[in-house]
Amino acid sequence: MSHELRRIIPAPQPEIADTFAAYQATSQFYREVQSREALNTYCKWYYAIAERHRQELQQMRGELNIMRWFRRERRS
Repeated sequence: MSHELRRIIPAPQPEIADTFAAYQATSQFYREVQSREALNTYCKWYYAIAERHRQELQQMRGELNIMRWFRRERRS
């Protein structure tokens, strides 16, 4: 039976293994590049949102605080 399988399934050739290894390395490289680009895009978005929130906070601090009137805080 094993003799019959040898005729059906060819023995692995070294150049095929080298080609597959190169394909696998290339695929891993592109996946790494894509994940780093995605992280970079996310970081840029996050920093932009954080800056916008800082500006909104500064604007809110400058506005009149209506809630203070309802709580009736007394300053001494």
